[in-house]
Amino acid sequence: MTTPPDQKSSPPKRPFDPRAVGSWCVFDWANSPFPAVILTFVIPAYFADAVMKDPARAAEMWAVMTGIAALTIAVLSPVLGAIADQGRARKPWLALFTAIMAAGSLALWFVRPDASDAVLLLLLVGGMVVAFELSMVFYNALLPSLVPGDWFGRISGWAWGLGYLGGVGGLLLVLFVFVLADPPPFGLDGASDVLENVRMSGPVVALWLMLFCVPLFLWTPDPQGRGLPLGSAIRTGLVELKQTLRNLPNHPQLWRFLLARMLFTDGLNTLFAFGGIFAAGTFGMPVAEVIMFGLLLNITAGLGAFAFGWIDDRIGAKRTILIGIVGIVVVGTPLLMVESKLAFIVLGATLGIFFGPVQAASRSMMARIIPPGTESEMFGLYALSGKVTAFMGPWAVAVVTAATGSQRWGMATVLPFLIMGGLLLFFTVRDVPARR
Repeated sequence: MTTPPDQKSSPPKRPFDPRAVGSWCVFDWANSPFPAVILTFVIPAYFADAVMKDPARAAEMWAVMTGIAALTIAVLSPVLGAIADQGRARKPWLALFTAIMAAGSLALWFVRPDASDAVLLLLLVGGMVVAFELSMVFYNALLPSLVPGDWFGRISGWAWGLGYLGGVGGLLLVLFVFVLADPPPFGLDGASDVLENVRMSGPVVALWLMLFCVPLFLWTPDPQGRGLPLGSAIRTGLVELKQTLRNLPNHPQLWRFLLARMLFTDGLNTLFAFGGIFAAGTFGMPVAEVIMFGLLLNITAGLGAFAFGWIDDRIGAKRTILIGIVGIVVVGTPLLMVESKLAFIVLGATLGIFFGPVQAASRSMMARIIPPGTESEMFGLYALSGKVTAFMGPWAVAVVTAATGSQRWGMATVLPFLIMGGLLLFFTVRDVPARR
């Protein structure tokens, strides 16, 4: 990184190509059923209830798998990003990791409801988690060259909103066409010893991804890197990354933002990871109600991301993130104290409105901070900041819940992460004007 992000000159104004921008946004729609179906609802339940038949042991193994995946992502994302910036293109990397996700999803069909297939499922899901996060490094890196800087907020928000709605669409398709159908379509066997209707969720996610990723690869332009062949790109990229990390203290806006994001992202990720468990354990919501609650959260989060995208471009990404964090804390505090299930659902739906803006505005702010020509490398560091301490939030929840015997007190540990990240952002990071 040769030009400090807080001292760089503005790049030339980028033209707006509606087809290219729309195709980029649709990729968020394409890959979002993966976290909704495979990481959050269907496959984790299948693993615990049908494969392991031991929820406690399944949760332990799942936690180990996600921890290893997070460590792998933290190591690889900045390295591969730096290499890609030195090479000729970024979309081939995106295609590689998208193909890995699709292949892994298809292979879930072969995971039988038997404990002997547990390792296979964990290996497949772990590999897909890594591929998903690495694909986002190169997907996010396309944004700065796609539209003028004063459009970063709304485009990031539109894409994130489409992603939430895509997760809803994929989940509804899997649940109502296959998992809950009686009888299942296409002659699938839903008997408890085979569960083909549940196993079909993996291939459905793969087909959804392969279908809806096509527009990006056809119509979204791929900004060229520095044009080095692969061998030279690897050597130069590693040298550049080492220099970037060594010089990071000299770029306070970048490292302060990444540090603040690390904290509030830990809080957000923990809310996502434990929200369903909290709903089921504290309010006695059965699986069907938890799934419906999750769908409601995805809808409100998507609408929030759409709406706040415009606000981001008008008032700035920093203020948008802070509004989102304040909203989550203000709504989340009474949500942890209410006794009524209806009040919990209403507050939870309101809470979802603020999720999308925090995530989408974080991406647009990063797009404004980074110097031109280092997009993949910088979004690699962005991915690193979201994973390097990913264990802290879940561990805090686990420790406090075990010590107090209360899920409410355990979930309350999310609030300090959000508050500390928000305060650090407010006091140490200046807002970045839109680059035109």
